[in-house]
Amino acid sequence: MTEYKPITKLADLPEEDLFASGHRLCSGCGPGIVARLTMLACQERPIVVNATGCLEVASTIYPYTAWKVPWVHVTFENAAAVASGISEALDKLQKEGRNKMAPVIALGGDGGTFDIGIQALSGALERGHRFLYICYDNEGYMNTGIQRSSATPFGASTTTSPAGKVIPGKQEWKKDLVGIVAAHHIPYAATATLAYQRDYANKVRKALSYNGPTFIHALAPCTLGWGYDPSLTVAISRLAAETRFFPLFEIENGALKMTMRFPKPKPMDEYVKTQRRFAHLFKPENQHILKQIQQNVDENWERLLRIEAAGKVF
Repeated sequence: MTEYKPITKLADLPEEDLFASGHRLCSGCGPGIVARLTMLACQERPIVVNATGCLEVASTIYPYTAWKVPWVHVTFENAAAVASGISEALDKLQKEGRNKMAPVIALGGDGGTFDIGIQALSGALERGHRFLYICYDNEGYMNTGIQRSSATPFGASTTTSPAGKVIPGKQEWKKDLVGIVAAHHIPYAATATLAYQRDYANKVRKALSYNGPTFIHALAPCTLGWGYDPSLTVAISRLAAETRFFPLFEIENGALKMTMRFPKPKPMDEYVKTQRRFAHLFKPENQHILKQIQQNVDENWERLLRIEAAGKVF
C-alpha cells in the first residue's frame, strides 16, 4: 500500500504531467481536467484502465497518446473487470519477486459506470480487488451524441430526453451511485469536483492508500453537452458544490463525512442557469420543476447530514 500523504497546498503536487497536453479533447473539457488532476495526485506511477468514451477517444488518437503511464483501452462494460485482473497479476508477480505493486486506476464516464459497466463494477467491488475506480461524470453519453444516462439530472434536456411539448427534459432523478457503491462495504468512496483541486487530489491519494477497492465520483462538466462557454468549466463545477447540487463528501470505513459544507449555499438556480440544457426550466410553465429540483437538493443535503450524525453508514 502507498502511505497516504495529504497535500496542504497545490504547490506540493509534482511538476511532471503524466497526462500530457496535445490531446484532442474539447476546450474546457471536464474529463480532461479530471484526468490531469488524477495523474498529478498519484504518489507513484499508476497503470490506467480507460473505458470507451470521450476521454479514451480523444486522448489516444493513433499513433499518438497523451498518457505517460501504462494505459489500456477497454470496452464500455468491463473497465472494472480488467482493472481487477491487472491488480491480481501484479499481486502474483510481487509475491514471486518478479515485480512490485503499482497503483491501478480505472477511468470510466457515467455511461460506462452508472449504466453499462455497473455489473462489472459491482462484481469487482464484491471480490475486493485493490484498485481505484474513478467515474468522470459529465451526465450523459456525450461521446455518441449527448443522450441521457441514469446520471443525467432531472429536467435536463438531451437528444433522447428533449425538452419540448411532450416532456420538459429528463423525467427521472439521478441515480445515487455512491450509495450503491458504498453498500458493497468497500473501505473508501467519495464525491469530488475539479473546482476544489486540493480536496480532489487528497481523495485520490487517500483512495490509493487502501488495500482494497475504492471509488471516486467526480463531476466533470461537458461544455458541448451542457451548453456553456468553455471558460466556465471550473466556475460551474464550483457552483455545483456551492449550491449543494453536487455535495462533496467521503465514506471511509463505513462513516460518512462532509468534506465541504457551505453553510450559506447559493440558490440552486444560479447553477442551472449557467447551462443551456436547463434553459427551458426558466419558462413560466416549467417553474414548478425548478422548485422540485431545489426541494430535492435540500432534502438530499439534510439526508447526508443525518447519515453523518448517525456515525457509521454500514
